[in-house]
Amino acid sequence: MRNMLCWCRLWLLGALLLVGFIPFADASATETVRVGVLKFGTVNWELDTIKHHKIDEKHGVNVDIRFFAGEDATNVALMAGEVDFIVSDWLWVSRQRASGEDLTMFPYSTSVGALMVPAASPIKTLADLKGKKIGVAGGPIDKSWLLLQGLARKEKTGDLAADNDIAYGAPPLLAEKAQQGELDAVLNFWHYCARLEAAGFRRLVSANDAAEALGASGPVSALGYIFHEGWANDHPDAVAGFMAASTEAKVLLGSSDEEWVRLAPVIKAEGQALTVLRDRYREGIPNRAIEDEEKDAAALYAVLADLGGEKLVGSSKTLMPGTYWRAK
Repeated sequence: MRNMLCWCRLWLLGALLLVGFIPFADASATETVRVGVLKFGTVNWELDTIKHHKIDEKHGVNVDIRFFAGEDATNVALMAGEVDFIVSDWLWVSRQRASGEDLTMFPYSTSVGALMVPAASPIKTLADLKGKKIGVAGGPIDKSWLLLQGLARKEKTGDLAADNDIAYGAPPLLAEKAQQGELDAVLNFWHYCARLEAAGFRRLVSANDAAEALGASGPVSALGYIFHEGWANDHPDAVAGFMAASTEAKVLLGSSDEEWVRLAPVIKAEGQALTVLRDRYREGIPNRAIEDEEKDAAALYAVLADLGGEKLVGSSKTLMPGTYWRAK
């Protein structure tokens, strides 16, 4: 069944390429695209695949990887024109567009965090969390945390933030505390969840589960490659080439187990941890039409605007037009 699902996703990626969601690039000319990423982020797995197999050259671009220490630094670099692409979320893009910026994005991954509990934990539902100590990565207005709170509200199982002892912290610290038994449950970023899963934890509920319960028709790409619309209009071949290279790398990562063995030193995982990371990554490969992604993002935006308020979405109560890129 897993192989069937994997090949179904790959077929859909190919179909999106053929119908124009990911345009074909002209490989006759090479243009450098500067991609800003966190030095140890999961985006490096895809970029390493692109560079190792020279997939960028095949599609007429030269991917120049620029490393940064934190997400804020990549955001500043993009806004300052020091890089052409970064990876961030659609909420940030919409907020920037509402303030007059011309940022836009194309989907990178639907992988999101999940509430994890030890395998032997008596916690089976959100209602069982009442009075428990929960670790939350990303802070009080993290999208995944807000969606889970929205789900609890919908299911009338209480107020997750008010009814529990919440410990906000850095993802690696929370993962460590969870394994030491200092937390009853932990909401972490997807790759930390995968490592916890390999260590014997189980998923209670994921942010994608919450999103679909709150109105999404399928998995929404939480993250995308972000770039300036004006720059894209001036460099259409560079955008097309990079999008095509990203898609081809995902196809390879979705089909080749050997590629994951090659990437093991980059991922810093082996054995069961590498296997779970591979499988969870593959589940996060986007395979839906851009129109469906955008429609669901708009529906979730309304939910998040209600839960997170202006601190999260800024002045706009709706998803801004142009958040998702469409080639002219």
